[in-house]
Amino acid sequence: MATTNFNNLTEVVSEFRKYLTGDHRTLKDVILFYAYNGTGKTRLSMEFKELGKSINPPRDTLYFNAFTEDLFYWDNDLDSDEHRVLLLNKNSQFFGGIENLDIDNKIRPILHNYSDFNFVTDFNYVKPSDAGKENPETFWAIRFIREELVEGTSQNVENIKISRGEENLFIWCFFLAIYQLAIDGAEGYDWVKYIYIDDPISSLDENNAIALACGLASIMESGIYEEIEEAGEKKKVERERKVKVVLSTHHSLFFNVMYNEIKMKRKTFFLHSNGSLAYKLQDTDDTPFFHHIALLSELDKVSKSEVIHTYHFNGLRTVMEKAVSFFGYDKIDKVIHGLEDEVLFHRAVQLLSHGKYSIFAPSPMTDDTKDLFKKILQGFLDKYKFNLPEIFAQEQTTAEQ
Repeated sequence: MATTNFNNLTEVVSEFRKYLTGDHRTLKDVILFYAYNGTGKTRLSMEFKELGKSINPPRDTLYFNAFTEDLFYWDNDLDSDEHRVLLLNKNSQFFGGIENLDIDNKIRPILHNYSDFNFVTDFNYVKPSDAGKENPETFWAIRFIREELVEGTSQNVENIKISRGEENLFIWCFFLAIYQLAIDGAEGYDWVKYIYIDDPISSLDENNAIALACGLASIMESGIYEEIEEAGEKKKVERERKVKVVLSTHHSLFFNVMYNEIKMKRKTFFLHSNGSLAYKLQDTDDTPFFHHIALLSELDKVSKSEVIHTYHFNGLRTVMEKAVSFFGYDKIDKVIHGLEDEVLFHRAVQLLSHGKYSIFAPSPMTDDTKDLFKKILQGFLDKYKFNLPEIFAQEQTTAEQ
């Protein structure tokens, strides 16, 4: 698995686009990469979008990231607390020409795969405070509806406030409906050449990670292939106009499901920041990895050096907590039970893994603490016999200029 070094995110974006256009690379339809939180995934998505403005003016990328979620905002009608609606920033290109595209009936079938509430889009919404005024400002608004039991009778209750999780799910389904419009080449979205999805699971219920990944993979495939009938038989062929995809995630389960579900020409990476605004892309074509294995491998590498910082105890605690959950234990001491000095190890993990240790202001450990860290890590690795890959130890190349 080769590793390539980059001086900045712009170079990483250029590398992605070379794969998607076949520029001195084997042509790919999908880029899937894993990166820890804080690596710069959202900034990377914006760099990709900005580069598209100069390559394919006025733009070529429709994206889903934290900025997309900001296009939706609540008006809770604080005066009367009755007309709660989710407003849309109708000036954004994201919403294209949805007024004329029957958007509700495109979102609804997707949404009802995951939830039971309903909604109606009002493209001429007037706030209650402006009602009765001459030429009031109009907004694009979503009113939510849920069937509830009222005094023993089932009724549709309108203008409800949905939960934050339901709101995130609704926005995701809204995006998927627009994604489908882009694949179909609908007016207002026929400019879309690339879809860039940044960390969807960060805003969605991770209990639905597998279902969401499978649904997303299906839409992605429909943007690359179409089904035709030839000689009485149906078969899939590549679309003449493809909508290619870049997808990033910090969620190991989501990454692995996507890795296995994506059947198109793909390239998969692990994006790593070395902390000095430089980046590394590790090819993961042959071996989908798991977050905890990669993290343990890094901790193992660190423990063999003298460059051990206090926040490395946080990483070790993270892996141990995952082990506690996996084995069904109730406390972290169960995963180090039987190790030499287990009482001391347990106390050290509890005291030294608190959240005050920042990766942005790392502090070196004292020599005694380093020795303790090494003993706990080695005892944990020996007990559970992890098979650790040599992260970033393989051949390294520098990005082409």
